[in-house]
Amino acid sequence: MSYKNNQSVLVIIYAKSTQRVLMLQRVDDPEFWQSVTGTIEKGERPFETALREVKEETGIDVFAQNLSLYDCKKSVEFEIFAQFRYKYAPNIRYATEHWFLLPLEQEIIPVLSEHLAFQWLNVEQAVRLTKSPNNALAIQQYLAETN
Repeated sequence: MSYKNNQSVLVIIYAKSTQRVLMLQRVDDPEFWQSVTGTIEKGERPFETALREVKEETGIDVFAQNLSLYDCKKSVEFEIFAQFRYKYAPNIRYATEHWFLLPLEQEIIPVLSEHLAFQWLNVEQAVRLTKSPNNALAIQQYLAETN
């Protein structure tokens, strides 16, 4: 069996025109809303993973659209939610997440391939909606001052 790497990325996508954050509804847990996330694959650097995951999960091609993806140069360790631990090797309980920001000029309709739905929410609503403490912290830390 092939297990997931416990190194991942979190990419917060927000619209500068509205200061709202893009939130995505997970397929494997519809009560779980989050920003773009993804596992770092073998041979990838976190920045490359962030680019790939944004394209896979939203259809946004950062390079083709001449956008700027910002590395927050911050990573956090967290305990993996119990309902997702089966994806990792039996002795893995913690993961490390590397944070990125992707500002867009305006809100877009993402092309969803891995999620059920999306919402553009203000910072407070996004923080309340996500079940991920890391996601909430990153949104608060990097976007609260812009509202």
